[in-house]
Amino acid sequence: QLAESGGGLAQPGGSLRLSCATEGFNLDNNAIGWVRQAPGKEREGVLCISRNGDVIEYEDSMKGRFTISKDNAKNTAYLQMNNLTPEDTAVYYCVLDAWCYSRTSYLGYKYWGQGTQVTVSS
Repeated sequence: QLAESGGGLAQPGGSLRLSCATEGFNLDNNAIGWVRQAPGKEREGVLCISRNGDVIEYEDSMKGRFTISKDNAKNTAYLQMNNLTPEDTAVYYCVLDAWCYSRTSYLGYKYWGQGTQVTVSS
């Protein structure tokens, strides 16, 4: 089970930190990441962190603004989002599998959370 939290309303230029608490998984042996879906758009990969801590960046638009991290002891992952823009408004899903998927296959993650809404608006 994956449970996201931390979504909400942020102003442009603001920050939010999302959390994904996992139950029944060990992040020492799994990769965990984030995928988002904006209104009326297809799902879009955000970031993934492997069991070894390697990070996969899926989209250039988030580079330098979004950071993924994890706490293996808590089996929890985090998505720090800075300098938010209205284009970041989306439902953010936590995803998990044995490895990070590539830029062309990130919809293949086996496990998905229910998502948390992030709205960026003034």
